[in-house]
Amino acid sequence: MDALPRIVGVDYGTQRIGLAMSDPLRLYAQSLGAYSSEEVIRQLTALNADPGFDTIVVGWPLTLSGEQGAATDIVRSFIRLLSKRFPDKEVVMQDERYSSVRAKNLLIRSGVRKKARRRKERVNAAAAAVILQDYIDETQEKIS
Repeated sequence: MDALPRIVGVDYGTQRIGLAMSDPLRLYAQSLGAYSSEEVIRQLTALNADPGFDTIVVGWPLTLSGEQGAATDIVRSFIRLLSKRFPDKEVVMQDERYSSVRAKNLLIRSGVRKKARRRKERVNAAAAAVILQDYIDETQEKIS
């Protein structure tokens, strides 16, 4: 099977933005780190050059009841920025409810110490991978 363009996952936070990227076969998400809003654009530009991607999956922060709120307004502005900076890329929203809780649980299971788990940027980076993996899994289910 030939490699497909990769997919980037984004967990938007007011302080740090988590990034993740799929493997070449679009089966798994890998955390890349968390960055300031200025740095995330530089990181995405570099990733677009090598290895390249065609889709940006942004965590959509619905309320627990599934409604939009103030957080979705903030993320909507960020999505507009991404669409302007990367006009040839598809930008999709992925429900991110419970992604931070799941990311913390993954960090625990992978042996990350409690002190390191308190670092918000580590959680943002792991949450970006959770959001992207959810998208990958849902996309694979539609194909199957």
